[in-house]
Amino acid sequence: MNNKDYYSVLGVEKNAGKEDIKKAFRKLAHKYHPDKKEGNEVKFKEVNEAYQVLSDDKKRAEYDTYGQTFGAGAGYQTGGFGGFGGFDPSGAGVEFDLGDIFDQFFGRGGGNRSGVRRGNDISIGIEIPFSDAVFGTTRTVLVTKMSSCVSCNGTGAKKGVGMKTCPTCNGKGKVHESRQSPFGTFSVSHACETCGGSGQMPEQACDTCKGAGIVRAREEIRITVPEGIEDGAMIRMSGKGEAVSHGVSGDLYVNVRVIPDKTFSRQGHDLIMQLPVKLSEALLGGRREIHTLNGEITITVPAGVAFAEVLRVRGKGVPFGDSCGDLLVKISVEMPKKLSKKARELVEALKDEGM
Repeated sequence: MNNKDYYSVLGVEKNAGKEDIKKAFRKLAHKYHPDKKEGNEVKFKEVNEAYQVLSDDKKRAEYDTYGQTFGAGAGYQTGGFGGFGGFDPSGAGVEFDLGDIFDQFFGRGGGNRSGVRRGNDISIGIEIPFSDAVFGTTRTVLVTKMSSCVSCNGTGAKKGVGMKTCPTCNGKGKVHESRQSPFGTFSVSHACETCGGSGQMPEQACDTCKGAGIVRAREEIRITVPEGIEDGAMIRMSGKGEAVSHGVSGDLYVNVRVIPDKTFSRQGHDLIMQLPVKLSEALLGGRREIHTLNGEITITVPAGVAFAEVLRVRGKGVPFGDSCGDLLVKISVEMPKKLSKKARELVEALKDEGM
């Protein structure tokens, strides 16, 4: 009699659907897989056993009724991944690429489906003034990372020395070996560790990188910040991340923080600024010189301008493509805190006229 509570093993309710059971299995299989650093083969087998039963309608019905399954026998079965696209339970004569299966279901990284090794992505942050965000700029940063060896141009070979066929994989780039797993014995194909899957190796190793083709160094990177970039935007620089032996470099992600300006703010492609005007100027109108991000301009304040009224200056905003946003000048009327005797008399006269 099998007294195991399969529902508890997977951490699901007894009325859980097939999709919930599959999700729970994938999560726990990922967690306990023996190839992982903190894996647990015993728990992995228990999780697989529970999934084998609960994912099969007939076995699940028998288990729910009798507490065990019949026909296939109780206990751990080497029946594969169930819903993962099965294979020969014995594992005899079966050859597959571990990366193709475990990358898909257990999230392994370090390469891609083409087999090319890829370095890690890295990220940094930079701060730029508001005006640089509007018109664009360049920045040069020093990043310490794994980089392609300058001495050998990443080949790993000493200068003037050629390459030879890797003796481990005989130039194939892959090696085959038999491995024991919870599913049986498999002939596993994986990238050759000696040559990194390239099939070639230096006849004589580079003195700087010792044949690895990469070294840890400080690299100067020039960052082009495009015009109109917004605060919090991310710039992706392809191939500027960590280098890896016999592979392609990852990417560099640059997070841009824009320092707020005391005068200007943004609204899409438009710039906004406040313009304080005196009461007399608001009543009578006039011309004002104002400082913009790209020089001095003169604007006309119309007579009788209202408080919070917005004056639009075309083409003085944020560039985008072949166009440019506008500058929005928001009027704020400065009211005098004290009136002179003469000023009071003038205001009283305006009041008498109904103004």
